[in-house]
Amino acid sequence: MTENSPETRNYGVVLVTTSSSAEAEAIAAALIESQLAACVSIFPIQSIYRWQGAIAKESEWQLLIKTDLSCLRELENQIKRLHSYEVPEIIALPIVSGSMSYLAWLGNSLST
Repeated sequence: MTENSPETRNYGVVLVTTSSSAEAEAIAAALIESQLAACVSIFPIQSIYRWQGAIAKESEWQLLIKTDLSCLRELENQIKRLHSYEVPEIIALPIVSGSMSYLAWLGNSLST
């Protein structure tokens, strides 16, 4: 295994919600363009949450961002620059295993 082989990289998915499809697409495009993400999947969701003491129910768009978590701070900073929410959801989950060919493609698509 080399230092940057799929087995040794810190791959993960990052979850982000947005208020609109256009905002989701803009964030996704910026992350792909900057090579902070290899792929971003976008899908509509319904969220129920507590905000400022009240329960809210909103239609949102979920981004599932595939990345190397070693660039999480840079990815987070870019999301915050582009996001309309005061407190955007940014949750990182590690990929513990996956297809070696997919993980190799993921790594080749990133700038890290």
